[in-house]
Amino acid sequence: MHTTFQMRTNGAGLYEITDDVRGWISGRADGLLTLMIQHTSASLLIQENADPEVQTDLQAFFSRLVPPSSDPSMAYLRHTYEGPDDMPAHIKAAMMPVSLQIPVMQGKLRLGMWQGIYIFEHRNHPHDRNVAGYFSETSRIK
Repeated sequence: MHTTFQMRTNGAGLYEITDDVRGWISGRADGLLTLMIQHTSASLLIQENADPEVQTDLQAFFSRLVPPSSDPSMAYLRHTYEGPDDMPAHIKAAMMPVSLQIPVMQGKLRLGMWQGIYIFEHRNHPHDRNVAGYFSETSRIK
């Protein structure tokens, strides 16, 4: 069984999609959920969803680690014609997961208490993002 989750982002940051995924997986049997973002300038993360400062700090860290191509330290970059945030977004996506696998038991995601599923948007402007979801039911041994 498969689906596509769609999310409009409003610029760089983390966007939680846990509730959308939970709603789709609800009521299914045991199995494995695979999610993959269909873009090269955004990532998928499982991250803390209790304290929003975690998302703010992650965004700040990766912005500092990989600054825009307009920063003098990034003068070596050649792919700059799509804006100063584009190539840095590709670098960040190469450093972070673009797919996740999550166990499902009795129709529930087996996430930890403080875990949520996020699209990590690396571009500064709004984008429509797609996440492909595939659920594979495990067979039960009798």
